[in-house]
Amino acid sequence: MPYIIGIDLGTTNCGLAYADANAPDSLRTAPVKLFNIPQLVNPGEVSDEPLLPSFLYLPSQTDFPPGSLTLPWHQKQNAIVGLLAQKRGAENAGRLISSAKSWLSHSGVDRTSPVLPVAGPEGVPKISPVAASKAYLEHLRNAWNQKMPDALFNKQTVLITVPASFDAVARELTQQAAEQAGYTNIILLEEPQAAFYAWIERNPDWREKVKVGDLILVVDVGGGTTDFTLIAVKEEAGELKLERSAVGEHILLGGDNMDLALARTVELELATKNTKLDTMQLNALWQQCRIAKERLLDPANDKDEHAVTILGRGTGLVGGTIKTKLTRANLEQVLRDGFFPKVSSEEMPQSRKRVALQEVGLPYAADPAITRHLAKFLKSEANARPTHILFNGGVLRASLIRERLLETINSWQQHPVISLQGEDLMHAVSRGAAYYGQARQGKGVRIRGGVSRTYYVGIESSLPAVPGVPTPLKALTVANFGMEEGTKVDFPNREFGLIIGEPAEFRFFCSPTRKTDLPGDMLDQVGDDLEEISPVEVTLPADGNAGQIVRVNLETEVTETGVLQLWCAAKDGRRWKLEFNVREKVAV
Repeated sequence: MPYIIGIDLGTTNCGLAYADANAPDSLRTAPVKLFNIPQLVNPGEVSDEPLLPSFLYLPSQTDFPPGSLTLPWHQKQNAIVGLLAQKRGAENAGRLISSAKSWLSHSGVDRTSPVLPVAGPEGVPKISPVAASKAYLEHLRNAWNQKMPDALFNKQTVLITVPASFDAVARELTQQAAEQAGYTNIILLEEPQAAFYAWIERNPDWREKVKVGDLILVVDVGGGTTDFTLIAVKEEAGELKLERSAVGEHILLGGDNMDLALARTVELELATKNTKLDTMQLNALWQQCRIAKERLLDPANDKDEHAVTILGRGTGLVGGTIKTKLTRANLEQVLRDGFFPKVSSEEMPQSRKRVALQEVGLPYAADPAITRHLAKFLKSEANARPTHILFNGGVLRASLIRERLLETINSWQQHPVISLQGEDLMHAVSRGAAYYGQARQGKGVRIRGGVSRTYYVGIESSLPAVPGVPTPLKALTVANFGMEEGTKVDFPNREFGLIIGEPAEFRFFCSPTRKTDLPGDMLDQVGDDLEEISPVEVTLPADGNAGQIVRVNLETEVTETGVLQLWCAAKDGRRWKLEFNVREKVAV
């Protein structure tokens, strides 16, 4: 029996949900079910858990007793994925890989090279962000096959979610990680949309809760990123339709930042007791605070504190460990006042002067105030005033955070925003992906979407060279905001000269704000409202001498995976395809 599988490839946790793809016609959509994921929870102990923590631990030969890492589908492993990896990594952070998804979106490193764990001591092997993502996805595939042997994974339709703010390269890398993990029928879906699909699935009467003209804000605060999406409620042929109208910029700000802030708070308390931590201990405390935060944010937990234990490095410590705690009061103060302060609608994210030399690491947002980033997003969308808000992400399980966000947004506008209720924030994304898979088959409701930015390619002007003045650069629109995945467009009335047979640079730009430019439109200059994607250099193959200039027309295709492809078509039938590959160079 074929299924539709939805996977939330999260920064902190991965989830899997599924639905029957052959539901009776009498059912508009089949019920979405959660899949409990078998994993090591202790040495020698495998348990089915509702989530797979997105942690990978690289054990030494003496870390665990022989045979204690056996899984139902693996007798011997070089790495541990899931709950045991998270537990052991909190004790030995130098061998733990976390936030692989954030690294997958970091254009400042070669994401296919072994760079993780960044702070790993000498002798610890390293792997790439793509390989780490592959490990999580491979574990999910093996877990499914072990529990569902009559419906093998590769026979099903699989949807994997990514942040709405992921660029084409990060999406392509996610696709590659899945293919390396043995996936075949893959579709990518943006996480905020998946969260909204989950709300629709849980609320079949959704048409009674929203009306034409409503604007729904999805706030998705994940482990590594914060995403904002606006979904407009419109009418077509007498029926309500949903259309994604805006997507925010890529903001590397989320649970990781909060966990470190909590760790710094605990570190300061330890310092008052003359206990100082070194770098490795701080990293371990960071992981411990992540676990403590998740436990304290669990609605079923009414405790006021969570114990934190760090391995000691001196002889004066009892049992060689440092014992402390994270209190609920500290947790709530750090999250509410540090990351969700009440600000005015005119307060924009603050920048800071950057030090020239930096450690290799993730490019986190300079301002941790999520409310300021939200103010900027709404202001950039013509001072949008949402009528409804949908929360997503584990941090937003905390009622005080949701209340602070509502309080802040309501202070910006005349009419109060309505909170959409009724979804499990830890599983919404995977559930929504499974629902969307059915919507693709004509069952359920689809949100009209498309690419979240307008894309351009640089065109060198034909003006004569002037000493000391660079040749002017124009920008040709190749894909407009909202261009649907799986669609193509060509520009038969525009012809350009293409250099082949020698190295040439292609410059690509994008804009999250220019939404009226259409494919084929030419901008006379590259303005400040265009963001440059890393310049790429490639030598396109030539049949004859190097440095030929071939007259070509351009064609654009946005694939089902959200990857932008630019085709250069010569009149003699030769074609060259340009796209973002794993090294952010152009693949031919």
